[in-house]
Amino acid sequence: MPNGQWYPPEWPERIRALAAGEIAAVVPRRSATVMLLRDETAAASGGSPGGASGPAVHMLRRQASMAFAAGAYVYPGGGVDPRDHDRLVRWAGPDRDAWAHRLGVDAASAQAIVCAAVRETYEESGVLLAGESAETVVDDTTGDDWEADRLALVGHELSFADFLDRRRLVLRSDLLGAWARWITPEFEPRRYDTWFFVAALPTGQRTRNASTEADRTVWIRPAEAREAYDRGELLMMPPTVSTLRGLEPYGSAAEALAAAGGRDLAPVLAEARLEGGELVLSWPGHDEFTKRIDPAGAVAPAEPAGSDEAAGSAQPAASASAHRSASVHHSTSGQRSEGGPR
Repeated sequence: MPNGQWYPPEWPERIRALAAGEIAAVVPRRSATVMLLRDETAAASGGSPGGASGPAVHMLRRQASMAFAAGAYVYPGGGVDPRDHDRLVRWAGPDRDAWAHRLGVDAASAQAIVCAAVRETYEESGVLLAGESAETVVDDTTGDDWEADRLALVGHELSFADFLDRRRLVLRSDLLGAWARWITPEFEPRRYDTWFFVAALPTGQRTRNASTEADRTVWIRPAEAREAYDRGELLMMPPTVSTLRGLEPYGSAAEALAAAGGRDLAPVLAEARLEGGELVLSWPGHDEFTKRIDPAGAVAPAEPAGSDEAAGSAQPAASASAHRSASVHHSTSGQRSEGGPR
């Protein structure tokens, strides 16, 4: 049974066009996405009564009308706002230099990426990782005044720094843990350099579908979401599946957040190459997502993770020119209207 890997039908032709120099790679834009977790029993998330406890993750299903990843399940997230570089925001937790070291960017960029993670989570789920002090978190973001501010943020009428100032709030960067970094393939017309974060749902706050991009939201345990993907029931992009698998071992949101500091943030760069007339699309280190495309454009199923053929497909390209022209460069991400690889 095919799994639920999102695969645009135009990819083979775009890969060939890029290799032939007929199209140029788009510079990716920075973005951030947040895996929002809450602890619950298996029964509470739809599992068997008396089952093991563990964190559930908040996911959105993108509307069928979206140009990018229509129908795919993703996390709240979106692009960096250039205004988040402009001035210092009200801030608590590790300082900007610490975040710069962790994220592999300069301090101003680190602030912008962390701001994007917090702002986009608020815009798309109504959850705000901020408080009146470094030790507090807001416990209620409902009401007409909060909604007016949220809509002003969505419409770029209000910067996040101004929002925090007006509310006399500080961004709680210590509530976030950086988890992974993925960059959209070079042949995609919309490209993102996306940092994935993990965070626990603050006490007293509730999620809601506040996004115009989503037609459904769910709380689901990572293993259950991944199993539904494996059965072909939930459509997801490789970064989403990979991060879900990474969350499975943890028994609580706190455990996952504590583990984030040890996660490797080396960017995952998709590669396309020619092997015996076939186009091979792979994500190094993530063999389960490998796609083999014959000259007619048909897509062969991905090999099971860890199989000999899948492992072999991640080896150096048979054609150096194809490898060079279709590998993803280490660059930056995200426009809010489409949100990036989440």
